[in-house]
Amino acid sequence: MTIKAVGDLWEARTTVKKWVYFFGAGKAEGDGSQRALLGGKGAGLAEMSRIVLPVPPGFTITTEVCTHYYGNKKTYPRALEAEVKGAMARIEKIMCTKFGDKASMPLLVSVRSGARDSMPGMMDTILNLGLNDETVPTLAKATKNERFAWDCYRRFIQMYGDVVMNVQKRPNEDHEPFEVVIHGLKHERYHADIDDPKLTVKDLQELVVRFKKLIRERTGMEFPQDVWKQLWGAVGAVFGSWMNDRAVVYRR
Repeated sequence: MTIKAVGDLWEARTTVKKWVYFFGAGKAEGDGSQRALLGGKGAGLAEMSRIVLPVPPGFTITTEVCTHYYGNKKTYPRALEAEVKGAMARIEKIMCTKFGDKASMPLLVSVRSGARDSMPGMMDTILNLGLNDETVPTLAKATKNERFAWDCYRRFIQMYGDVVMNVQKRPNEDHEPFEVVIHGLKHERYHADIDDPKLTVKDLQELVVRFKKLIRERTGMEFPQDVWKQLWGAVGAVFGSWMNDRAVVYRR
């Protein structure tokens, strides 16, 4: 699993197991030969960073964490949280911004799955993680583009609600629930199925409200505003996608 925003090599002789491998700014704690440990995507990003290609900084949680997760009642190694926080701090330093920053440009990350062998479309991805009710106005101010910020937020809530919180089409439903909400707003306000780019800032803000209401109604839980809760929810969902029906059938 690779988490990125946009060191010196770890020495294999260490006796402490390493769960997180950082890459960025022309350095990487890993290389292209470590597909079994880092997955194809993680190994490729590490190698590109090592040869100083313009790769956004990030880190890879190793496949050994996934093995531990399924072998220990879906729990993580005790050292993982500290390693993830340390890697995130390195990203923040390179990007000159903070994860969850409410005062200036917030750091947003993507959480992407990765396996030793390519499995396109089989596992889950989450984008724009780090947005919440307080960071989206900050993003709007930093980019001077309010519509962009709110569109990113509503897309993030939709993706997170689907992948992490399992707000998906039920057996008796014909359409995905978030798409039903979008369709309803368009016809309520425009009496037509207009293209998404024509939605205004106020439309997008209303979609955010309705998406959060949908999540609450379907799950009994609130959409998380804590960016670290968002991150760990996404990590768990990506590990969970290793055993989803698509991935299991593909591996056969």
